[in-house]
Amino acid sequence: MRVDEAQLKAFLLDAGLVKEKDLKAALSKAKKSDKGLKEILLADGLVSEEELTKLEGYILGIPFVNLEKEKIDPAVLKIIPEPVAKAHNIVAFRKRGQELEVAMLDPDDLATIDFIKKKANLKILPRLTTQESIRYVLQQYSKTLQAEFGDIIQKEVTGIKSFQEGEGESDKGQEELQKVAQELPVIRIVDTLLKHAILQRASDIHIEPTEKEVVVRYRIDGILRDAMVLPKQASAGIVARIKVLASLKLDEHRLPQDGRFKIETDEYKYSARVSALPVFDGEKVVMRLLAEGSQAFSLEELGFRGEALEHVQQNLKRPVGMILVTGPTGSGKTTTLYTMMELLNTPEVNISTVEDPIEYRMPRVNQTQINPKVGLTFASGLRSLLRQDPDILMVGEIRDQETANLAINAALTGHLVLSTLHTNSAAGSIPRLLDMGAEPFLISSTLNAVIAQRLVRRLSGEKEKYKLSAKDVQDLAEYCNEKKVIDLLLKEKIIKPKETLQDVVFFKPRPSSEAPDGYQGRIGIYEVLPVTESIKELIVSRATSDKIQGQAEQEGMVTMVEDGIVKAAQGLTTIEEVLRVITE
Repeated sequence: MRVDEAQLKAFLLDAGLVKEKDLKAALSKAKKSDKGLKEILLADGLVSEEELTKLEGYILGIPFVNLEKEKIDPAVLKIIPEPVAKAHNIVAFRKRGQELEVAMLDPDDLATIDFIKKKANLKILPRLTTQESIRYVLQQYSKTLQAEFGDIIQKEVTGIKSFQEGEGESDKGQEELQKVAQELPVIRIVDTLLKHAILQRASDIHIEPTEKEVVVRYRIDGILRDAMVLPKQASAGIVARIKVLASLKLDEHRLPQDGRFKIETDEYKYSARVSALPVFDGEKVVMRLLAEGSQAFSLEELGFRGEALEHVQQNLKRPVGMILVTGPTGSGKTTTLYTMMELLNTPEVNISTVEDPIEYRMPRVNQTQINPKVGLTFASGLRSLLRQDPDILMVGEIRDQETANLAINAALTGHLVLSTLHTNSAAGSIPRLLDMGAEPFLISSTLNAVIAQRLVRRLSGEKEKYKLSAKDVQDLAEYCNEKKVIDLLLKEKIIKPKETLQDVVFFKPRPSSEAPDGYQGRIGIYEVLPVTESIKELIVSRATSDKIQGQAEQEGMVTMVEDGIVKAAQGLTTIEEVLRVITE
């Protein structure tokens, strides 16, 4: 159902939308670049998106609709779940009897239309629209939370006292804030937000004040999504309530504050880690939700496989040395550390940790929370732990030279040390330690292995199969070694001898009622760099991360991208997810 270039040219000229000389110039420019004719026409302002979409609709026989000023009935909007609407650029805008009109950008997306047809049990009437129309309607999904809990929230918001900027700073204002924080309207709103976020499997809740409103967003499976918009008058009361729960100072609006509280019901137990930060329009609050009593993971369940799994298991059996886990914030480093500690946690060993914060409580592990206000830092905490006769030490993060040197010395003096660093790759952790002032000969003597990781969303339910084109394979070659990937796929028995990447079946998400965007949960992709004799020589010579990476790959290290491609071929995730987390 796609409009081919020849059709488009003919109709553009017949409709008088573009002059022939301008069209020739656009075609010439398109051939010289990697852009299509439509992109060039839009970029050069020769036609508008609406004109072009209307023309395509006319050619294909699909009606065009402009929704930029349309207010959609929430009941109709909700027929298509928000994640599906966002992922596939399709929205429901009108229902008449057993017919549902949907606006979309891609008329070839038959899988999504089929999903909506089955879910809604209605006849689907597709309409073409513009990106701007889709964007306008997607904003109306911010009322999704109101649609589910709206009666409670909107009713309670009207009962909240409004505070002007600076009003809460006087003694009287503080008393009023304290009073509001303890009143039913605010309590119900905050309780409702927490309940809804937990039901949505959110890991974080963002409450962001703007000039005229308060935006609530959830991070679900690593992706930040709008949840709802509240009136500005609710801001001070909600922030005050959260501060009371987290035992923060109500009268402090100028400095950041951190705290935590527990959420307990018959169905679940969560710990909420709170960060309050002054911003231009008030105070922004972020709550990290951590499930308590979560079942322990194994390395295999986290996503470790093959030689990477073997390297980690072998290094955990070594009684001394250091294992580092690297990656950006939110990449699952802490979960990996806790899983390794769970494997090491036996009555024969003494495990001590110094963390910020303690995210999960572990039996038989002595966990210490740092508190810089009283002088308890990673460095001072680690120094004290060394006097506690530990066998295994876990340091939440190596942030500075002092902590790095103490961790290395601990590994030198008969301890197994586990810790994290913020670097993008396993090889990048070594120059990072050198930059902190650690001596290269000490690093080479103590470092056993480095694990780099990211989290990708896991495919759920039925999946759409497809194969890579020659161009897809060429694009993928920028991120990985094609021959090495084929060898890995052969080893996993995913492909047969002499087959290429173009023969591999990969998968795309297919929406379902359980997983509206086709994903549910996350899995790790990893690269494990064992510190071999040749790597030690490179460390001592202060080699760059590129040289270390090259040597490690030469010795057989599987990179995160390569591990991700294998998992994509196994149907666990998608290539798009792997490249998204690697390039972010």
